[in-house]
Amino acid sequence: MANQSEEQNQEQQQRPIVMVHRLPTFSFSFANRLKTHYHLFDPLDSPDLIDLHRDSVRAIFCVGPSPVTSELIARYPCLEIIVGSSAGVDHIDLRECRRRGIAVTNAGNAFSEAAAEYAVGLLIDALRRVSAGDRFVRAGLWPKAGEYPLGFKLGGKRVGIVGLGSIGSEVANRLAAFGCSIAYNSRKKKPSVPYPYYAKVCDLAVNSDVLVVCCALADETHHIINKDVMTALGKEGVIINVGRGKLVDEKELVQFLVRGEIGGAGLDVFENEPYVPKELFTMDNVVLSPHRAVLTQESFEAIQEVVVANLEAFFANKPLVSPVQNE
Repeated sequence: MANQSEEQNQEQQQRPIVMVHRLPTFSFSFANRLKTHYHLFDPLDSPDLIDLHRDSVRAIFCVGPSPVTSELIARYPCLEIIVGSSAGVDHIDLRECRRRGIAVTNAGNAFSEAAAEYAVGLLIDALRRVSAGDRFVRAGLWPKAGEYPLGFKLGGKRVGIVGLGSIGSEVANRLAAFGCSIAYNSRKKKPSVPYPYYAKVCDLAVNSDVLVVCCALADETHHIINKDVMTALGKEGVIINVGRGKLVDEKELVQFLVRGEIGGAGLDVFENEPYVPKELFTMDNVVLSPHRAVLTQESFEAIQEVVVANLEAFFANKPLVSPVQNE
């Protein structure tokens, strides 16, 4: 038994060390799966091990949007890769990674279908007032107030998608099946895409009834949905955001909604999460969600496979599964 224990200890010591950023948000079964191949440590749980592993950590597994700052990166001089588990990487200091030559991966397509479904759900809810109708019935207002106000149908709407990546493409496929007219804005025109392309978001808004925001957050996309875009969208326009809160100028959006200068919104993300502007709480034309668009049992299983595949590829010196283009 003693020899077996020594062998297990030696095997554990020989495993590559992976620093994990906020592992508790993932399932214990996944953590145990990783531990069979890697020696994991989380500095939050074991700060005494930071100095011990400083020169041994080649990979960081970043759970969700936990910030990976230049200060964190500087602790590990041998760091070569940051394996992310979210679609966006705005929480990772990409500039420092580029300077150090550190590779970065994200969730790839693991969350695309779940996010697209949620975006469509928010849009249907905002147009048809499903959640508002539910509150109306539960409050006992149906017998007192009579018929609930009319909503708007989805079919035939002109939908502008801001960011036609993996999520945006899935949104487009689903909404096209509803009979919506699709157009898009991205950093570049996509030759293989049949939908009309608009280089400027304002031009897209002028020609849309709905804007679905699902692009990545970067310096150039911060507040990409601003006052001018909302004005161009018009009083009956609807904004759906399943990307990042800072893609939309939230203060301006609140004012447009309060003044009735925009038709409605479906928001899964906010600028100062988990805090949401209180003005939105009483608006029946606004659907609010606690940043859950990508989270399903199936998407959790999919992201686990992506994370494992990226770690395995890295330590085997093979091409990464979902590398982020860090230009």
